[in-house]
Amino acid sequence: MAPPRSPAILRAGVPAPLQGVRSEGRSLSIYKIVATPDEAVAGITDGSTIMFGGFISAGTPTNLIRALVRRGVRDITGIANNIGLGDELDSLCEMRQLRRVIASFAVRASGGRRSRFEEQYRAGEIELELSPQGTLAERIRAGGAGVAAFYTRTGAGTPVAEGKEVREWDGERYILETALTADVALLKAHRADAYGNLTYRGAARNFNVAMATAARTVIVEVDEIVETGAIDPQHVVTPGVYVDRIVRCDTIPVRWDA
Repeated sequence: MAPPRSPAILRAGVPAPLQGVRSEGRSLSIYKIVATPDEAVAGITDGSTIMFGGFISAGTPTNLIRALVRRGVRDITGIANNIGLGDELDSLCEMRQLRRVIASFAVRASGGRRSRFEEQYRAGEIELELSPQGTLAERIRAGGAGVAAFYTRTGAGTPVAEGKEVREWDGERYILETALTADVALLKAHRADAYGNLTYRGAARNFNVAMATAARTVIVEVDEIVETGAIDPQHVVTPGVYVDRIVRCDTIPVRWDA
């Protein structure tokens, strides 16, 4: 019997077009592998709404964020769990590329150095919509599932409810939360095959999984790319039908003092 074949690392091929940006439909091209993060984010335009995967530093697409900084895209509406907390998103504020942020954790709880985002937010230069973490996750999941809105008790009677519809059932107040979708999602996974089927490592799944379903164009950085068929179908977390571009990147260590 022949010995089992080790997964071969694949080279970059012809990039899939960013069909999801400013248009409906998804790329059906199997050539989803691109050579560099800069090539992966090519086609993202000013004014885009972008989802960023990750929870603090786990599952954050650091290489793609740095490429977005280099590209100089401006007026971004960013959707993420956090900004300026062990992630690279704060670097987008250096060149004032963010216009609006929807997040759960946007300001450090400690009295230490403020992030660039916090400085610009307090100066009135960036809009911020705070969304409780569970609500944020559900808004993204709803966007991917085609659910326009849902009611939740979370935030009722607090500033989170300001400007939102409030209804009462069984003596409890519920607020109406709208779904979230995006033009682009920048995500991080552990392994991909040429079709874009993804697996994740541990807690790095976090927001990446739901965001993959809620954006018109999904771009993913991974630790390795293997032959199609090398990933057990039962281990696939995000099916390749959701993924438009993949790029292999080395992991960038987190700098908590930055």
